[in-house]
Amino acid sequence: MKDRVVLAYSGGLDTSIAIKWLEEKYDLSVVTVTVDVGQQEDLELIATRSRDIGALKHYSIDAKEEFAKSCIFPAIKANALYEGKYPLCTAIARPLIATKLVEIAKSEGAKAVAHGCTGKGNDQVRFDVTIRALNPKLKVIAPVREWNLSRDISLEYARKHGIPVGPKKSLYSIDQNLWGRSVESGPLEREDQEPPNDTLSWTVPIENVPRDPTYIELGFDGGTPKSIDGKNLDPVTLISRINKLAGQYGVGALDHIEDRVIGIKSREVYECPAAITIIEAHRELEKTVLTKHQLEFKQSVEREWTWLVYAGLWVDPLRIDLEAFIDSTQEPVEGVVKLKFHKGTMKVVGRSSPNSLYELPLATYDKTSTFDQSSALGFIELWSLQSRSAYSKRIKARKTQIYKPQLKQRSRSRRLANRNSGQRR
Repeated sequence: MKDRVVLAYSGGLDTSIAIKWLEEKYDLSVVTVTVDVGQQEDLELIATRSRDIGALKHYSIDAKEEFAKSCIFPAIKANALYEGKYPLCTAIARPLIATKLVEIAKSEGAKAVAHGCTGKGNDQVRFDVTIRALNPKLKVIAPVREWNLSRDISLEYARKHGIPVGPKKSLYSIDQNLWGRSVESGPLEREDQEPPNDTLSWTVPIENVPRDPTYIELGFDGGTPKSIDGKNLDPVTLISRINKLAGQYGVGALDHIEDRVIGIKSREVYECPAAITIIEAHRELEKTVLTKHQLEFKQSVEREWTWLVYAGLWVDPLRIDLEAFIDSTQEPVEGVVKLKFHKGTMKVVGRSSPNSLYELPLATYDKTSTFDQSSALGFIELWSLQSRSAYSKRIKARKTQIYKPQLKQRSRSRRLANRNSGQRR
C-alpha cells in the first residue's frame, strides 16, 4: 500500500493538479482537506472535484467558530494591524489550517503534508513552520515551489491528465475568510494605477454608498465583541453582520504596499469591513478603561505580536508570552461603543464602560468641577525642573536658543529672496 500525503485543498488549479502531481512525482496516495474558515465557497463541489480528480479521500472541516475564537479574538485584543494597516486576515487563518492538516495526517497515518503555496509569498512560511513545529516527522511538500510551476505549466499538466479547468474566474489572485478578503496580481501589479472597482466584492464604492447615516452599538466583554445593539450574538454571526453593514457604507477597503517576510514588496487590496470596524471600536474602549502607561506599553507588545503572526511564527513562545500580557489587560475592556457609518466613513461617536477611568467631575469645566486647579502649579514646578535647569545651562555654555537655528534659516531665506528680487528688477 502506498504512503499517504495530506493535501490542503482549495479546489483551484494549483491544488487540483497537485493531486495528480503528488501521485505521479512522489508515488503517494492523496487525502485532501478543505478547512472552512468562512471563505464562502461550495464545499460539496470542492469535495466532488477532489474525488473526481483521484483523491483517495476528502475531508471538509467546519472551523469557522474555532477560527473566530482562537484566531480572530486574539487579533482584536492585540489591535493587530501589520504595518499599521493590514488586519492579518489571511495570516491568522494559516496556523489553524496547518493544525487541521497535521491532525488529519495523524489519523490517516500519512507520512507527508502538502500545500499549494508559491516560493514568493508568506503563506509557505506560515504552513511550513507550523506543520514542522507540530510534527517534525512529517515531510512538507510544496509542488508549486519545488517544481517552479507557472500557470502555463499547470494548465498544460491539467490538459495532459484530463483535469477539468474552467475559465479563469478573475484576473486577480484572491483569498478570503471570515476576517477579510485579499486581492493581488493582475492590474494591481501596476502600483501607480488606481485599483479597479472589480477588485471589490464586500465593500460598496464610495459613490454608491447610502446617503443617510446609520448607528450601531457594539458591545464588548473581556476585550472581545459580544453584541450588536444590545443583542448577544455568536462570533461568526456578529462578524458576518459587521462585514455586511460596514461594507455597505464603503468601509474596510484598503490599498496597501506591503513588506513580505521574504523581502519582496507587494501591492495588495484588502477588504476587511468587520476587522477595521471592530479593531477601531476596541481601541477606543481601551482608551477609556486602561491607564496611559498600559496603553503605551501595550502598543509595543501589539506590534511584536502582529509581526510574529504575520511572519509565520504563531508557534513561537514569544507570541504566547505576549498574549499572556495582552490578555491580562483585557479584563476591564467591557462596555459599549457607539459607531456611526456615513458616506464611506466609520467613526466612534460614543463609548461607555463600568470600568471607565473618565470621571466627569474631574474633566468638566463648569462649576461642578472637583479638580483643584491650584494643584497644577506645584506639579508644573516639579515636572519641568530638570528640563528648565538643563536648558538654562545649555544657554550659558553654548549661547544658543531653541529657536535660533530656525531663525537663521528664515533669515537666509529672506536674503536669497531679496537677492533674487533685485536681480529680476
